[in-house]
Amino acid sequence: MRKMQTLSNYEEEYFSKHPEEIDEYIEIIFEEYSKDGELGALLSSLRILSRAKGVSSTALAAGMTRKGLQKALSVNGNPKFNNVNCISLEF
Repeated sequence: MRKMQTLSNYEEEYFSKHPEEIDEYIEIIFEEYSKDGELGALLSSLRILSRAKGVSSTALAAGMTRKGLQKALSVNGNPKFNNVNCISLEF
């Protein structure tokens, strides 16, 4: 039986292969967040980018632990703005 992939899996794979497009994507997701205030969508997008670039390296560059990054970007995450800023600057 064939394993189904989610849109997140495709996005993660795409950004792994096309890291030059991450900056534009970040601009778009923050523009959308400023319009709709949908924190879950923002965190989901940042989670995808962190997996595409590597969770450990993203966490290290953002000055966080791997577990801290995963918690901040989780579905139930409620990160401080400073954490979101550090994470987005890493990309």
